[in-house]
Amino acid sequence: MDTTVGAGAVRPGTRGRKAIRAGARAGLAARGVIYALLGVLALRVAFDGSSEQADRGGAVARLAAQPFGGFLVWALAVGFAGMTLWRLSEAAFGAAGPDGDKAGKRLMSAARAVFYAFVTYSVVTFAVNGSSAGGSSDSTSKDVTAHALGWPMGRWLVGAAGLVLAGAGVWIAVRALLRRFRKHLRTGAMSPRARRVVDFLGVAGGASRGVVFAAAGCFVVVAAFRFDPDRAKGLDDTLRTFRDTPAGPWLLAVVAAGLALFGVFSWAMARWRRV
Repeated sequence: MDTTVGAGAVRPGTRGRKAIRAGARAGLAARGVIYALLGVLALRVAFDGSSEQADRGGAVARLAAQPFGGFLVWALAVGFAGMTLWRLSEAAFGAAGPDGDKAGKRLMSAARAVFYAFVTYSVVTFAVNGSSAGGSSDSTSKDVTAHALGWPMGRWLVGAAGLVLAGAGVWIAVRALLRRFRKHLRTGAMSPRARRVVDFLGVAGGASRGVVFAAAGCFVVVAAFRFDPDRAKGLDDTLRTFRDTPAGPWLLAVVAAGLALFGVFSWAMARWRRV
């Protein structure tokens, strides 16, 4: 990667910036595929009682079952590797925008890079072995919670983690409702109609995503309070809980549609996001 000196820091050169942009757009497109498939799987859970896992592993398995599925899974892995590269570059050099150099934003980018590195590893593991690393999100959530509850002050640590996750969900939903995603878009390259459509996708999709995160965090808090790791829920169990409310499958259908819309929003971001 070429480098040039700018603003007192070593930054990627032209070829490096092009690679980072390509990685960012590929990663956003890959995220869109996962959320679109999650929406489809959750809709099947709502109305068909499907036993397929409505989580990332289930989405990758559904993709692998399509024609040329092996190629598609590898393409997904490449996309998430690009996302990891992009977030690492933000942590090292700062993100696009006037506040991109702030320490808090760099730290958040570093955390996202770690997360997407794990996602990349999980998808590559599926491509090689036909199964995701760590199993389903439900079993992983319960296993991690059970292990953490055995630590000194484990109940408090698990409860704090649940509060952080729930808080992150609320933060995601509020930012979506306030349309904070607009500042990341190249609005000058968008038609008025495209801006309106992306606004709708960002609000509906982001709010649904935030609600799911917040609900999962609440279940972790309950697991800590009850000292019962089985109370913790992964993405699949969290979505099924929406189906089991008095609102029945319709509440899950609304959330599922929102997740699918977030997938489409991610594809829009792949095209118009400033990187």
